[in-house]
Amino acid sequence: MEWVETTAKTVEAAKDLALDRLGVAADEADFEVLEEPRGGLFGRVRGEARVRARILPTAVRPKQDRRRDRKAVKADKPEKGTDSNDSGNGAAEAGPELRENSSGDPVGPRSATSSTPTPATGGRRGERDGRRNSRENGDSRPKQTKEHDMDEITATPEQVGEAAVAFMSGLSDAFGATSTTTLTIEGDELDVKVTGSDLGVLVGPGGRTLNAIQDLVRVAAQRRLGDHETRLRIDVAGYREKRKGALEQFAQTVAAQVVESGQARALEPMSSADRKVVHDAIGEIDGVVSRSDGEDPSRRVVITPA
Repeated sequence: MEWVETTAKTVEAAKDLALDRLGVAADEADFEVLEEPRGGLFGRVRGEARVRARILPTAVRPKQDRRRDRKAVKADKPEKGTDSNDSGNGAAEAGPELRENSSGDPVGPRSATSSTPTPATGGRRGERDGRRNSRENGDSRPKQTKEHDMDEITATPEQVGEAAVAFMSGLSDAFGATSTTTLTIEGDELDVKVTGSDLGVLVGPGGRTLNAIQDLVRVAAQRRLGDHETRLRIDVAGYREKRKGALEQFAQTVAAQVVESGQARALEPMSSADRKVVHDAIGEIDGVVSRSDGEDPSRRVVITPA
């Protein structure tokens, strides 16, 4: 993931600005402090803090393969005739042996030294006895765990994008909406756009539903495939483009008021994505600067005279 570099009067302010540019929370970013302000005479501070940051790769949770490998089960069973105690009629044998209940599932080991007799009766009573013996003697059912090595995961942006498109198409169909889902890939930037009619339910008040859906798509596509590099964005009915234009215009209006009055203005709390739009817009205007203040979900942008 590409690094972003920011400067501010303090290290914390530089980190906040980097988080807003990345559009993530503090626990999702990796920081490097390149330069810290230096102390001068009479307690004054010289220079600025310089920090660079990137989005922290997300670790993949190992998955458990719960399917029973029947070949492994057979390999654990000793062959008949290999022990002098084998009478050929199902009697106890040396070494562990998997017994099966009426459904064909192994219920526990049996050993020649076990003090618990093997139930000879069938039916439900035999199954209950078998389960009790399994708990007492321990379940020797072979288990296999599918190990995931991050270095071996080779998911491409195209594969991640296709998974995201499939998720959004299925979600739109589930809500009964008539829509078309498109994918645009530019390097490690993935943009999935859903257009059509009756899509307001997928946006929600203030885009909160859309933000929740975007988090779900990232789990279903990026994390499931082990992707750590791409940045995936979801837009429905052009909401994000409209929101971005409105925020940029609002930021310009507030910036003009700050320049005229010489007093700082604090905006309403926003998401990290919206704060990034405001910071980018203020960065293009002379005479004002912006910073983020507070903690999520009450974190907001403060615009001050330069």
